[in-house]
Amino acid sequence: MAAYPAGGSENILLLTDSYKVTHHYQYPQNTTVVSSYFESRGGKFSSTVFFGLQYILKRFLTGPIITKEKIQEAKELYEAHFHKDVFNEEGWTYILEHHRGYLPLRIKAVPEGTVVPVKNVLFTVENTDPKCFWLTNYFETLLVQVWYPMTVATNSRAQKEIIARYLDETADNLDALPFKLHDFGFRGSTSVEAAGIGGVAHLVNFKGTDTIAAISTARAFYGCPMAGHSIPAAEHSTITTWGKDGESEAFKNMLTKFPTGFVAVVSDSYDLWNACENVWGKELKDLIVSRKEKGTLVVRPDSGDPPEVVVKVLNILGNKFGTDTNSKGYKMLPSYIRVIQGDGISYETLGAILDNMKKHKWSADNLTFGSGGALLQRLDRDTQKCAYKCSYAVIDGKEVNVFKDPITDKAKTSKKGRLTLEYQDGKFTTMDKGTGSPKKDFLQTVFENGKLLKDYSLEEVRQNAEINLVKNGALKTPNSKK
Repeated sequence: MAAYPAGGSENILLLTDSYKVTHHYQYPQNTTVVSSYFESRGGKFSSTVFFGLQYILKRFLTGPIITKEKIQEAKELYEAHFHKDVFNEEGWTYILEHHRGYLPLRIKAVPEGTVVPVKNVLFTVENTDPKCFWLTNYFETLLVQVWYPMTVATNSRAQKEIIARYLDETADNLDALPFKLHDFGFRGSTSVEAAGIGGVAHLVNFKGTDTIAAISTARAFYGCPMAGHSIPAAEHSTITTWGKDGESEAFKNMLTKFPTGFVAVVSDSYDLWNACENVWGKELKDLIVSRKEKGTLVVRPDSGDPPEVVVKVLNILGNKFGTDTNSKGYKMLPSYIRVIQGDGISYETLGAILDNMKKHKWSADNLTFGSGGALLQRLDRDTQKCAYKCSYAVIDGKEVNVFKDPITDKAKTSKKGRLTLEYQDGKFTTMDKGTGSPKKDFLQTVFENGKLLKDYSLEEVRQNAEINLVKNGALKTPNSKK
């Protein structure tokens, strides 16, 4: 059977909103330059992790992407779509003939992974050929989709800060931090592509994932041979097919089939408390202990109220396997047994779980989190109020500062003129109306005339996005003041 055609997703002329096809008619006569910018106007988090533009540039815009065949396909589709001839066939043909199919655009952006306060320019787009002024905003639709990986990375990093803070207060070190929030989000994503780029955005901050698409995307677009890792783990079907009376045998099978390393076993198929108290704590206790220095069992509750369930599971396991007290005065299970909470995990719930653990004198180092829908899907463009607006143009040879200032919503007032992003007095500041210094501009040219000029590795992005607690090595000593 023949594969389904890729269709419009592979024709760059079709990756825009319908109304933009008509916009080449709408600019003032003798317009030669249109310059636009992208920013987070505010939102849930006060700063954003800029990430994902490189994926869009590599996937869609780099190289000779305009062909006669694509122009013809677009012409036919738009004529049927609008019931009239509004397609800019002449403009696209000009790009094909004079630029060999390469886009005459220049894109400047902050380095990927940079943490920038909201209300600052993150990238700018400008045409490099005066006859292609209409091109700048034609690709707004596609370029604004950077909101998604950027927002996932921002949300993930915010959760990393919460986990790190509790580790700092209750654990001996931050060594396990990169694996404390595991991506369970593949099945909850809107598409394979979304899972891939969203999953990579999470891997900017962590190294645990079950989203294979993320690993493939990181390899193809961010030069990382292996961006994330996982462990053997049970799901309910691999436990419940043994029957209720066979749960103990199902658990034992996991320990014997994976005798070394980490292995996670979902334990709430029937009676979580019995599973922890009697199956893990009595029947299989000797087998678990025998794995000491060879492997670690990770018990997974998967239902109930997370703050209460996690502490109760820890208390039962602590009573059965014993505990040690770390340098901060908090309880630790033996190294061969840990817990993962993979249900109901989000930025909003992490703190409550960790706080309840702290109240009951359990170190955060006993627990790993798994997150799915809340990690990759429970967000949208308005989470960080992302927008792309024109700020500058040249018309009849005159420079024009372009802006919007709606009386009905002053929060949507846009920036004016040529923009630079400068670092002054320990913070980022957007300079508008051409008042900035190009020499101080933090924006770097990453794309020009169809060519990618900067290729960030995932490792570079991770370094740029690292949280201050890790960068500063600021673990507190047991007697330090909080």
